[in-house]
Amino acid sequence: MTDLLPVRRVGFLFNHEHVHQIAHSAPIAFELSRSYREFAVVLLFSSEKQLVALETLARAYPGHRCEYLALRAEGRFAWLEGAPKAFTLLRNLALLKTNAQAFSGFDAIVTPEKTSLAIRGLVGCEGIKLVHTRHGAGDREIGFDAQSQQFDLVLLPGEKIRRRLAAAGALAPRHAIVGYAKFDIGATPAANRRKLFDNDKPTVLYNPHCSPHLSSWYEQGREILDFFRASGRYNLIFAPHVMLFQRRLQVSIDKLAFKWVRNLESKYLASDNIHVDLGSSACTDMTYTRAADLYLGDVSSQVCEFLLNPRPCVFANSHRIRWRDDPNYSAWSLGSVFERVEELPGALESAFRDHAELRAAQEAYVRDTFDLSETPSAQRAAQAIHGFLAHEPQFAGRGERCEPAGRIAERSFHG
Repeated sequence: MTDLLPVRRVGFLFNHEHVHQIAHSAPIAFELSRSYREFAVVLLFSSEKQLVALETLARAYPGHRCEYLALRAEGRFAWLEGAPKAFTLLRNLALLKTNAQAFSGFDAIVTPEKTSLAIRGLVGCEGIKLVHTRHGAGDREIGFDAQSQQFDLVLLPGEKIRRRLAAAGALAPRHAIVGYAKFDIGATPAANRRKLFDNDKPTVLYNPHCSPHLSSWYEQGREILDFFRASGRYNLIFAPHVMLFQRRLQVSIDKLAFKWVRNLESKYLASDNIHVDLGSSACTDMTYTRAADLYLGDVSSQVCEFLLNPRPCVFANSHRIRWRDDPNYSAWSLGSVFERVEELPGALESAFRDHAELRAAQEAYVRDTFDLSETPSAQRAAQAIHGFLAHEPQFAGRGERCEPAGRIAERSFHG
């Protein structure tokens, strides 16, 4: 017989075609279900890839009670389930609209992205509390827009994000600094470094973003790959943002821009000193940020994860941005910056040579970005969600029974 407890149903929503956001939110779901029996936690997923990633991660959390529920675009939007990737955003919005009834059964929905704010306008969902875990801890301007303030609770990785949201007038009244749940997964930053090349040459990670108006890829990417292909001094891991090669047409919504993405030429795939990965799990589980000796990129937040173990950095200013003293490019002060690919060899050399001078600044940047403690970040986040909902009067005093968790199989992608 289960105990009589005030049950609160919390859904963790994953509504993105790729899986890179899962590590920022799912660990919190597993910890929430393990620590608080009065919470019925459901993982709301929208693709087979997400389900596989969630079930894989779940193995690290024995004793969790999370359930799984598959969501699909239905009714007149059902055709979007098999539509080309150009319709992905429309499919994501349609999935929200056509699952309003499923959402209405939750007291709170936790999400790593902002599109899910559309749930507020759905019939029957007006009283749902929305919790934002964010994903990534980078410096890009889009991470500090007004939408952040629209969540009922925002979970922050560290003081840097809190300070910048406050400066932008976008800090939600209810927020908590909880660390970075993604760091809970796996071992210490310097551990489990994967050796990808059969030599002792320095290994560079080139990690361009996908955003058309910010990425170095469209202007200089192939020149950068050609440099390393011809170089006898370096190994290169080419692991761009997982969305870069997922769509033929890349569109940025914060500042409207369009770029076509061509297939990657076979010469790079065949090069002995270049390891290419355009979207496997290794691109998002810190395999490459741990394996590399130097980070080469532009605006991706992965540089923050790389710097958890301070090492040399180089940044490509392909758009010739006036970046100094611009908080959107704070990380660029932690390494060498080049504008023309002809400057890349010198930038690499100076980054390795001068790293000792920048190490203290890198360590300070990491402390400001990530508030880490002996308590795992996902546990701290679960505590924040519990404390938030425990003080919401509409959730108090419910006498429902906590039932054992299991798969909600009738809508499973496995079916």
